[in-house]
Amino acid sequence: MTSPTSDGHPHGDAGSTEAPLPVTGETLLPLDHGDLYVRQDGPAEAPALLLIHGSAATSRSWDALVPLLTSHRVIRVDIPGHGRSAEPSDGDYSLPVLGRRLATALDRLDVRHAVLVGHSSGGYAATALAEHRPDLVRALVLINTGPGMDAFIAPAEQSAIDPTRWPPGDEALRGFASSGFRAGFEIPQVLIDELRRMSFPAIAAAMRASTAYLSERAVPDRLKVLGKPVQVIFGDRDGRWRPSSAADYGAVPDAEIRMLAGAGHTPILEEPARTAALLLAFTAPHLRYDTSGTGRDERV
Repeated sequence: MTSPTSDGHPHGDAGSTEAPLPVTGETLLPLDHGDLYVRQDGPAEAPALLLIHGSAATSRSWDALVPLLTSHRVIRVDIPGHGRSAEPSDGDYSLPVLGRRLATALDRLDVRHAVLVGHSSGGYAATALAEHRPDLVRALVLINTGPGMDAFIAPAEQSAIDPTRWPPGDEALRGFASSGFRAGFEIPQVLIDELRRMSFPAIAAAMRASTAYLSERAVPDRLKVLGKPVQVIFGDRDGRWRPSSAADYGAVPDAEIRMLAGAGHTPILEEPARTAALLLAFTAPHLRYDTSGTGRDERV
């Protein structure tokens, strides 16, 4: 792996009209209890988007969306125990701890403000980060993030798997992941390969952590006290969370709720262009390019 790189030229003076330096590459950030994998794309001085995937997935789940977002500084991570990030040495997968680890990662990357974008249970990590460090958060975008456990609808036979036979073959893995996509969508092989490389205990621990977080307090109740702009994007063919439950986010003052017709649980792969259009339209009023030469975004 390489560290984040640029074209090697120094930043211009304040007010410079030169194009911002690109941020490219991947790195492992050394954090307490395990390294965190980070991939960055887009201009160094652009407003930052932090993309957080859900459990049993990796940062590769954003592959189709990232090229449509690189007017921003796009930062994506593998959460602990997933993809290239280490399993936490303390065994703690809880959402408050994950939120603190992600906040530390933003500090290490010298990001002072970001829009947090969470897919599925990645929305819980985004919310937990905002609860811990509201100063870092401009706004939140939650994509097919179930608001509470009463909205969960995934069939038990699709979520059950024999841990003693992990990892199973491709067909079993596709069955395990099938409720995460609309009917008939071909799950990319790279995601199946990434899933196979994960340990079952890590996947199970992350899922238990999400259930515990939701059982303690529903997401809309958490968000409405934060006072942050919120956008909710939901596919109306979600097979994991009742699509009508998106309306529960109406409890959050001024929350923007957008339904994607024909999309399942993972519109970031199923409908990347439509998802990106909604996301970018929402973020535009909240962020602008930095012109101070510091490489940090400012509110309009």
